[in-house]
Amino acid sequence: MIFDRVKSLDAILATAEKKGLHRSLGAFQLTMLGVGAVIGTGIFVLTAEAAQKAGPGMMISFVIAGFVCAVAALCYSELASMVPVAGSAYTYTYAVMGELLAWMVGWALILEYAVGASAVAVGWSGYFVGLLKGSLGIVIPHALTVGPLEGGVINVPAIVISVLVTWLLIIGTTESARVNAVLVSVKVAALTLFLILTLPVVKMAEFHPFIPNGWGTIGVVGAASSIFFAYVGFDAVSTAAEETKNPQRNVPIGLIGSLLICTVFYLLVSAGAIGAIGAQPVMDAAGQALSPGSPELAARCAQIVAGGGNEPLVCSHEALAHVLRSIGWVKIGNLMGLAAFIALPSVVLMMMFGQTRVFFVMARDGLLPAKLASVHPKFRTPHVVTAFTGVVVTLAAAFLPVGKLADYSNAGTLFAFAMVAVSVMVLRRTDPGRTRPFRTPAVWVVAPLAIIGCVGLYAYLGLIAKLVLIGWGAVGLLIYFGYSRSRSHVGRGIDDVPELHPDAPPLPVPPLPGAPTPGVSQA
Repeated sequence: MIFDRVKSLDAILATAEKKGLHRSLGAFQLTMLGVGAVIGTGIFVLTAEAAQKAGPGMMISFVIAGFVCAVAALCYSELASMVPVAGSAYTYTYAVMGELLAWMVGWALILEYAVGASAVAVGWSGYFVGLLKGSLGIVIPHALTVGPLEGGVINVPAIVISVLVTWLLIIGTTESARVNAVLVSVKVAALTLFLILTLPVVKMAEFHPFIPNGWGTIGVVGAASSIFFAYVGFDAVSTAAEETKNPQRNVPIGLIGSLLICTVFYLLVSAGAIGAIGAQPVMDAAGQALSPGSPELAARCAQIVAGGGNEPLVCSHEALAHVLRSIGWVKIGNLMGLAAFIALPSVVLMMMFGQTRVFFVMARDGLLPAKLASVHPKFRTPHVVTAFTGVVVTLAAAFLPVGKLADYSNAGTLFAFAMVAVSVMVLRRTDPGRTRPFRTPAVWVVAPLAIIGCVGLYAYLGLIAKLVLIGWGAVGLLIYFGYSRSRSHVGRGIDDVPELHPDAPPLPVPPLPGAPTPGVSQA
């Protein structure tokens, strides 16, 4: 039941042959591709969330999350080099573990991409509101900038950007690789400027106590579970394996190199933020850290500001811009907000693109209604599934805080990554002779570490985030056994390659080195 209906690996590989990819990328280009794909919302937005959980100890959280991503990336790249087609971990699992587990992975990827896009939209909203206030003196009422959990009513800017991105995807407007490369440069330049201005004014006293909340859910490991969102996107490197010269050498260099660079970047940025204005959690009257994104934290932050105190880092919805303004660089802080304002909508677009592509492939496999894979006669885009995704993303962004959304997205991502690690080990046993352009080194150590790391970070997510994945999975199983299993193409003996269907929307334009890959989640 669990391992039946394995999709023919040879049929899937026909897609790669049709693509005719040219091996042209070297180690440096792969590394820059990974850096561009990884650096995003996590560092711009979730710094405050991590600080409320871990205080200065969030620097350890970045290391923990980066290590889990590194071992998962090594597993991901082996399958990506063997099965370089659309569908991400869903396709890999279908080829190795069978239809049921592939369905669950695809269902989890939907949670990752859709909720992740909502998180990015909320993060963008925070910078947009701060930019209007800091640059133009325009203040949007608090009730219209955050959801009920943070003391507001509805997040209007997040709704606007979600609807706009949905519209762009439906009419077929895609970013060129050149525009993406510019956006990556904007992000990296903004973070570099942040380091130049904050590191010289770091005060070591701000790092004490270093671990104020311990190692639990509201602590260092709990912060790592949230910060994991800042690293997702490294699969841009693994999915480029088919276009890589000497992949056995260059893929691991690109993977580990990009993750190492991003981890160092994140550590320096967090050190600059902590040392410049402090990052101690806001406590309640009993001396316990308040939960990030809670009404209690929002009320306490408002109380601090109303009493004439400086707004703590953990209270800001635009953490890095807030740090720069607090140390006297008001105009440059506004520029930091502008950089996030410009760059983050592309992340929403790419995550929603990835969501619709997974939906599309699953529908072409017969696991979802064919109507979801309908292609617009004029725009040649999967407009039905894009509109549906847009509605879900918009509703989540309108009412939920960024930290909660990131945790929900991470739950789906961690499940998918753990299944990829399992698939690598299974395929090593069941098909040891198949050509592997890249082989995971020390696979019987690396893959179990990836599984343990994913399970461990999931265990330290908040209770609701864990329940969201369980509930989402339960709904997925009901749909699978109630609808999908009887209509599956593989189950009916139709072992086709859905990515090659004549009505399929075009694959994204390959990005320039250093540009994010459309369809790849970016935190």
